[in-house]
Amino acid sequence: MSSASSVLVASSSFLYWIRKPSPFKFSKFPSTPSVTPSSPPCYRVVCRGGSPQPASFPDLSFALHDALESTGIDTSHAREARKSFVSQIKKLSDIERETSICINRCVDLGRTSLFIAAEDDSLISHSSVPLPVDAFLERLDDLSMGYCSHYNSACRSSRENFLESIEKYLYVKKGFRRSTANNQAEPQALDLHSVLTHRSGSAVMLSLIHSEILKMLRLWGLLDFDVEIFFPHDPHGLPRAYDKQKSKESDQPHIMTVQMLLEEILRNLKDAFWPFQRGAADSLFLRAANAANCIDKFNGLEDRLDRGVWTSVHFGDMRRSLSACEHLILLRTDPKEMRDYSILLYHCGLYEQALKFLKLYQDMKSSSAQNPSTDPVSNLEEEAVKKLIVRLNLIAMEEGWTRPWYVRNYLGNNSEPW
Repeated sequence: MSSASSVLVASSSFLYWIRKPSPFKFSKFPSTPSVTPSSPPCYRVVCRGGSPQPASFPDLSFALHDALESTGIDTSHAREARKSFVSQIKKLSDIERETSICINRCVDLGRTSLFIAAEDDSLISHSSVPLPVDAFLERLDDLSMGYCSHYNSACRSSRENFLESIEKYLYVKKGFRRSTANNQAEPQALDLHSVLTHRSGSAVMLSLIHSEILKMLRLWGLLDFDVEIFFPHDPHGLPRAYDKQKSKESDQPHIMTVQMLLEEILRNLKDAFWPFQRGAADSLFLRAANAANCIDKFNGLEDRLDRGVWTSVHFGDMRRSLSACEHLILLRTDPKEMRDYSILLYHCGLYEQALKFLKLYQDMKSSSAQNPSTDPVSNLEEEAVKKLIVRLNLIAMEEGWTRPWYVRNYLGNNSEPW
């Protein structure tokens, strides 16, 4: 792209490069002959049709926002962030979901991730102003532009040197590092705006930032070959870019697609803030189901959950786990997300909604025509689902959908999460 007024149109996908109106941002970079282009304008990718659109989302009537509103909590900012998230993922076709994050897509992954963070920020902070998504997008763009002053002739000597220079810029010069713990003890590692601020993030957040830099460098003409991000599955590795022409078969499990990235972001949040962190079971659902089986027997459990849902880094946050479940359901991932969502609704005393999503889970599961599982954990989960459905039907018959005295609506607690 030779000038700021240029517009690139890719006829196959109708992609337009739209200049972002921030003229003041380029004066901080000196004009040097080693940088090409010398002062790259800042663009973000916008899709104008072309890709087949999925059918509109059904009205799933999620419970979180309405339940919070019923306790006097303003959810207008959260609702707006949710609406913006849905507007992004509606653009995903089946092909785009399975495409590498290193390829420019109709969905702005940085923006979509910030919409998730904006909703959660509204839910826990009760701020009168929303999270400034555009400001953090500018910060993400600044990272890409900052590389230009780092770019020199040595970077151009080979593809490997070029990609290595990007890694040094991101992980050494800018000081981004991988978080040592994927849990609520370090929650800032799970939200993009916090990672951009604290420069410490989960592997998926670092992969997102790395891929966004690569996209911008490709747009400016500095990157002219195909690359992939190697996503580490070990606890300490850093995401790294590599020349796609030199990829090996063993690299395939480490390629991050658009769908995988969004799922990983949301599942990290769900795992970190799940209100039932303690228990022998690896399954989040089984931990919550076990708590449901005990809740009538032990009076101390209710108080423990009441404290943990809102204040303890060891017991999670009901609001953020519900939010993650609702986002995952909207993303149309595993039907088990509906099952997990329903058990949280049960613990909130929202029995009618819990039964509705359990039935949706069973309907989707039966329509998939899968062979019966031989996995003992899956069998335990299905037994717990059946017991929960029986219990919910009994509640409906005996008391209607009125909450019994011993089940609190944890969402209505006025305690603050800090």
